[in-house]
Amino acid sequence: MINKTQIPAATLAAAFASALTLLASSASAGPVPPQPNKDKCYGVALKGQNDCKAGAGTTCAGTSKVDYQPNSWKYVAKGTCESIGTPEGHGTLTAQ
Repeated sequence: MINKTQIPAATLAAAFASALTLLASSASAGPVPPQPNKDKCYGVALKGQNDCKAGAGTTCAGTSKVDYQPNSWKYVAKGTCESIGTPEGHGTLTAQ
């Protein structure tokens, strides 16, 4: 039999465990491993889908704040970056 204090304690414990898991996963977010057959293409990543640090407003993978952030990069097939069109213009091989 479960008494009334066991249910809230179990709920609190589950919430705390979930928070710790979320904190650990965001703290361990690092760069995407180097991909030698790809180029770092700036300005083409969607919000939260960049591959790593690019400057102010980003820290690492998945931290871009807006779509097509000009200082945020994503790996793309080698030689295709500057042909990728976005509503903000084309991708570039250097941060803007």
